[in-house]
Amino acid sequence: MTVTDEDFDYIIVGAGSAGCVLAERLTASGRYRVLLLEAGGSDLRLFVQMPLGYGKLFYDTGVNWAYRAEPDPGLAGQADYWPRGKVLGGSSSINAMVWIRGHRSDYDDWRDAGNPGWGWDAVLPAFRAIEDWEGGADDWRGQGGPLHISANRAGLHPLTHAYVAACAAAGLPETPDFNGAQQEGAGIYQLTVKGGRRMSAARAFLRPALRRRNLVLRTRAQATGLIWEGNRVTGVTYRHRGGERRARAGREVILAAGAVNTPQLLLLSGIGPGAELRAMGLDVRHDNPNVGQHLMDHQGLNYTWRMTVPTLNQQLRPWWGKALAGARWLLTGAGPLSMSINQGGGFFRTDPALDRPNMQLYMQAFSTIIPRVGERPVLTPDPFPGLSLGLSNCRPSSRGWIRLASADPFAAPRIQPNAFSTEGDVAEMLAAVKFLRRIAAAPPLAGLIAEELRPGPATATDEELIADFRLRSGTVYHASGTARMGPDPAGAVVDARLRVHGVPGLRVADASIFPTIPGGNTNAPAILVGWKAAEMVLEDAR
Repeated sequence: MTVTDEDFDYIIVGAGSAGCVLAERLTASGRYRVLLLEAGGSDLRLFVQMPLGYGKLFYDTGVNWAYRAEPDPGLAGQADYWPRGKVLGGSSSINAMVWIRGHRSDYDDWRDAGNPGWGWDAVLPAFRAIEDWEGGADDWRGQGGPLHISANRAGLHPLTHAYVAACAAAGLPETPDFNGAQQEGAGIYQLTVKGGRRMSAARAFLRPALRRRNLVLRTRAQATGLIWEGNRVTGVTYRHRGGERRARAGREVILAAGAVNTPQLLLLSGIGPGAELRAMGLDVRHDNPNVGQHLMDHQGLNYTWRMTVPTLNQQLRPWWGKALAGARWLLTGAGPLSMSINQGGGFFRTDPALDRPNMQLYMQAFSTIIPRVGERPVLTPDPFPGLSLGLSNCRPSSRGWIRLASADPFAAPRIQPNAFSTEGDVAEMLAAVKFLRRIAAAPPLAGLIAEELRPGPATATDEELIADFRLRSGTVYHASGTARMGPDPAGAVVDARLRVHGVPGLRVADASIFPTIPGGNTNAPAILVGWKAAEMVLEDAR
């Protein structure tokens, strides 16, 4: 049975990083009635609220789409696992909570590609308005905004400081604030954590908005298609509580379902490559070959060492260690469970001639080379002291795609990352893994290391190193670009105001609109897109 809902002014599909921001900002004035649809359920779950609990969510289909990509030649033929948030807050509720805006030049690149309003000078005020930065406001940072950012200085493992010192000895000096005047360098990662609990987009933006009568939230409500009147989108069809429902938007529909589900819904609704849609038996409403194309992602891997000093392995592997850490977190909101496993990190250039860092570092005072089946082993580390240094590429040139597997809206789409499919991506990753060994060989760390475990000293030649990172690399969960922004509909899906080219009444506001991928973690840029999109929607409503 199909039920027609009452009309709304705006319908937002997806209560993730951008969708939660949109819901809060579009309802703030009280003038507009907004429907927010989320395919997942509540974020009020223990392992969502516990920062380090995200290891328990990695394969949990109760909060996770748990996608599997196509076999990828660039990853030695492996089919990579792609977790994506299916819960209030989206991936901001299951991620590692590192807050990185990206390099200022990344946004200038967006502007210079023909997208006015997206250069660094235009987005900086938005970032400052979003933030409640623990370190205090300055020309770069904001304080008093809805999203609390922890400086993450208390309770760091001692190896974090040894790591920063080793980076300096290897030629990468300390940077006090990756979101400040200079991104390049090594240092401590800032986290979306407050009071020992995860500060997701749902907590920061959606919870306050739910007190308003003009916001209607429907969870476990999966969008299945768009409603059309002529060439204009006027609403959404969705499955809720076992029934098919329809909701109409008097003003606009805004897709904020993420870089996988947004292109999937566009394709299901007849917006995309015409030949592919017809082959699926779908009516072509608007032929745009860019939908689902230009998929970008950061690829990463870890090198691992056995240490001569205690690491988090000794605290978090035994049952009694977990119990003590859990009790400490419940009673005080402190301890290792109150933080990300990525306590330190950094950004560096594999070639000094580059104008900005092209590699990101991650330091983890634990190791997991002995995995536990069915669970990302953040909470089940190795039975010996271990240290992991990871990295990911900031601006890969490889491009993949998202396509429909069938016309069934409940079937997972096909995902092909095409990782390391360009010579440039392979060359810079080769240079980067060599730098990891330079950091480990620097005196502040070298005296604390017993041996290299992964990949091991026997992996030494360029060919061996390349074969190793193809075998062991994988997504760092930063999918983007599949409905990219640009002025020309021949090469893009949305314009600079995030309106879908050729389709009135429809916008996209999530990481799928990134013209190029920012250098760093993508939750902050996704939240920025939600903030900027709300500004544009409200301006256009006047």
